[in-house]
Amino acid sequence: MLPLVALVGRPNVGKSTLFNALTRTRDALVHDEPGVTRDRNYGVCRLVEGRSFAIVDTGGIAGESTHLENAGLAGATARQSRAAAEEADLVLFVVDGREGPSSLDDEILRWLRKTARPVVLVVNKTDGIDARAALAEFARYGIADVMAISSAHRQGIDHLLDDVMARLPTEGDAEILDNDPDRVRIAFVGRPNVGKSTLVNRILGEERMIASEVPGTTRDSIAVDLERDGRKYRLIDTAGIRRKARVEEAVEKFSIVKTLQAIEHCQVAVIMLDATEGVTDQDASVLGAVLDAGRALVVAVNKWDGLSQYQREQTDGLLSRKLTFVNWAEAVHISAKHGSGLRELFGAIHRAHHSATRQFSTSEVTVAMEVAYETNPPPAIRGHVSKMRFAHPGGDMPPTFVVHGSRLRSLPDSYRRYLENFFRKRFKLVGTPVRFVFKEGENPYKDKKNVLTEGQMAKRRRLMRHVKKNK
Repeated sequence: MLPLVALVGRPNVGKSTLFNALTRTRDALVHDEPGVTRDRNYGVCRLVEGRSFAIVDTGGIAGESTHLENAGLAGATARQSRAAAEEADLVLFVVDGREGPSSLDDEILRWLRKTARPVVLVVNKTDGIDARAALAEFARYGIADVMAISSAHRQGIDHLLDDVMARLPTEGDAEILDNDPDRVRIAFVGRPNVGKSTLVNRILGEERMIASEVPGTTRDSIAVDLERDGRKYRLIDTAGIRRKARVEEAVEKFSIVKTLQAIEHCQVAVIMLDATEGVTDQDASVLGAVLDAGRALVVAVNKWDGLSQYQREQTDGLLSRKLTFVNWAEAVHISAKHGSGLRELFGAIHRAHHSATRQFSTSEVTVAMEVAYETNPPPAIRGHVSKMRFAHPGGDMPPTFVVHGSRLRSLPDSYRRYLENFFRKRFKLVGTPVRFVFKEGENPYKDKKNVLTEGQMAKRRRLMRHVKKNK
């Protein structure tokens, strides 16, 4: 395992910018607004040849949130930062070189010393100012290792890496994301405040994500690896997606982009619905994003435990009416708060993942197409009937079938839906969309001109003279 380095500090000092610079990624959401980062975000720094280390970005600690017993988002962010510092082999205490030391920096350093972890003071934003003067302002902290950098301009990063590598052990206990292809990548998506972070915490059995009743608590897409019942998963907690008309802040726009990227990279998307509110137009928009990406889908109806029997019947009826366009997706009733329905949820995820990644042979696809054609031939369009000659698989996630024939462009939408339902039933595909690609063979005579022979020309002239004579 790799050693772990934690980035700790007050809001808007450049921790996420430094995280992106060290990992050479854009995984951390960066904005001038304070308090953008809230959850722990892990990455790997591979800038030093032959050695690597894990790095964790934490949320800024503001105001009274240094007292961990405080409730609300500030207290939850402080607990996340404390957990990251306690598990780290080295802590990078990031401060603002332009603003100088503050009382909040003093408070953070006070509880950092209680963790008994080695600390390196990183004075950020020193570009364009006297770096020595900025370092002198923090001399009263009594920290021997002090580095002046500018993470936005990558100044001083190399010297910081040298100091970090000299203080880190060769091995550690950091649990980082691996590239195991056998991991089932699951993204939890939905509107704000439907319980996505609560569900991820319940599955992990710890407060890994900040869960709050305040809508929009999660702003970044956070991935966590998990092993459950002998199978490996990667859980991705995403930010809630609201209607475009309500999205005004730039940070929320970036959060939505990260959520859409998480949908593209996952294998199974679990869309969470609030059972107390039913299916809204925004839920349909989120479903549309999943369908456009072609990902397997599971519908998780959360907060089911708080409904009466009559309300449950009404909710089920509403779901069946409004989700007819994804009637192939399994709906599971869960309670993220109490953990009920998790076994059924993972069962639906396994079935959807198996259907989305199933491999088909050309022979079985062609036989299925022939049976579907003989059972219900396509209708005649302008006196012509479409011909389907053979078919073969065209890929997975979603399962794609390529059909070759003639006049396939004139196939009506109703017949295309018939083929989709027929293949879904024949191959027992659940929880995944099915796509068809129709390819028509080119006419070999379309570019050839029919040139008449001398005999044909003479026959044509005689026929024309005969027609004119009879007139």
